[in-house]
Amino acid sequence: MAGGIKKPVNIFKLKDLGEPKNVFNARLWFAVISFGLLGAARGVDEGLISGAFNSKDFQRTINYSSYSLVEQTNIKANVSAMVQIGSVGGALFAFIICDRIGRIWATRQLCLLWILGIALFMGNGGNLGIVYAGRFIAGLGVGQTPVVGPIYVDADVSVIAEIAPASVRGLCTCIFTGFVYVGIVLAYFTNYGAEINLGDATHVRWLAPTSLHIIFAGLIFTLSFFQFESPRYLIKQGKHEQATKIMAHIRHLPVNDPYVVSEISEIRAAHEEELEATKGSSWYGVLKEAFLIPSNLYRLYLTTMVQILSQWSGAGSITLYAPDLFKILGITGHNESLLVTAVFGIVKFVSAIICALFLVDVIGRKRALLLGITLQAVAMIYVAGFLTAVPELGVVDDYVLPEAEASASRGAVAMIYISGCGWALGWNSMQYLLTAELFPLRIRALSTSIAMTLHFANQYGNSRAVPNMLLPREDGGISPLGTFWFFAAVTILGGIWVWFFVPETAGRSLESMNRLFELPWYKIGLRGNEDADRIDAALHEKETGPFGEAEHVDVTEEKNAQRNNSV
Repeated sequence: MAGGIKKPVNIFKLKDLGEPKNVFNARLWFAVISFGLLGAARGVDEGLISGAFNSKDFQRTINYSSYSLVEQTNIKANVSAMVQIGSVGGALFAFIICDRIGRIWATRQLCLLWILGIALFMGNGGNLGIVYAGRFIAGLGVGQTPVVGPIYVDADVSVIAEIAPASVRGLCTCIFTGFVYVGIVLAYFTNYGAEINLGDATHVRWLAPTSLHIIFAGLIFTLSFFQFESPRYLIKQGKHEQATKIMAHIRHLPVNDPYVVSEISEIRAAHEEELEATKGSSWYGVLKEAFLIPSNLYRLYLTTMVQILSQWSGAGSITLYAPDLFKILGITGHNESLLVTAVFGIVKFVSAIICALFLVDVIGRKRALLLGITLQAVAMIYVAGFLTAVPELGVVDDYVLPEAEASASRGAVAMIYISGCGWALGWNSMQYLLTAELFPLRIRALSTSIAMTLHFANQYGNSRAVPNMLLPREDGGISPLGTFWFFAAVTILGGIWVWFFVPETAGRSLESMNRLFELPWYKIGLRGNEDADRIDAALHEKETGPFGEAEHVDVTEEKNAQRNNSV
């Protein structure tokens, strides 16, 4: 069926998907996990940097106490956010690297950049410039991970963008995002363990946790030698026989098996279509197609808003600055704050597993996203309300929380946990998944690169701004209560926007994704699926008509061709 009338399915019933029984095998999942580990790069950094920076020894090393309050805030924000600004550059050139040297070598070079940057950070010798430089270089490596990892998963693990069985596409993407939380949990508990067992009198207090970066980068680098190059990349290089052998190996099937032959044929057809589509086309032509064709512009609008609303909902900065925020909410003692933060990491990790296994391909992308946003909104409103009731928290030095407010304080901590759950169920998974699913072949590389650049640019902006936002008003901030009311407002706005403008993409093959965007822009979010199903039904009836030989006509592709001719 051409794109087909497909609905979300239960990923626990993979054997019922009509695929050969050997397809979902250990080799496949080993490849998914090996490259899914790239997701841990972000998680490790987000979980480690605040605890490492708060180490008294690290602050002595960079002579932190010699600066004013505002200067200290700026230094902390710069150190924390420098990986994000480096990641903008990493995301920009990752696609060029993948196409030039392949997925395997792209993975190895990003690991080397990652290790080099962290090594500079660890050996800074008290030089703040080297601290910044090391984290920026590490960011150049980390920024490539959400591009290289999902590309390899898409290319080799039966979720390749052009031929992906829609039933497992969400699961494979969520494995990548799930490893973000593995990194966060390990980072949080490493910080806590170092504080408890190593004290804070020597460099080991922050060097030991920071070495987690090098451990993950070294592990991924090593695992890359046990993996094979993407069949899609090999076909683009004209190595068809090698691509077929690798696909057969991954699928655990003979090279002449009809399933393998069919997959390779479809990859070759998609590549030839790509060559034909881009023949004689300049970057200017691709830009015109992305921005002047209404359906493509709407997709860019969706991914842009997803990146802006998700990052400024505050969940990412809560992860980054969790120990400081728990202290603001009344958690006393540095060790206690680190422990509460570590539990927060577990909550987010469990939520990510629930999303991957039970929600994203079962109830659909949009419902899972709205559920996550609802949890986030409730949590942000409660925390903002609590800080409004006790405005001295985070503003007045040495303020002691009254006993009468202790229960409300514990409730605020619980709400931070709930916000983490909502983030894992909603925005965090969908910001990658929707970006991976929406774009047609001709503009996919450009559009995904734009989306990932926006992702890291907004992440940098938020992580850089939040420490200053938390400052009292007299120091140029908006105070903790103003910060959380801001997060609540953005989260609510995001939920309303998703309801009206985001269509459901679950269960729909990428070939049929264009059909979601046939309606006027203001109807797509609420009526796009209904219209796409109508087109699916018409095509299905035409293909299986009374004579069974009707020519396949893709309504959407015809309309897009007409649009292309008019641009």
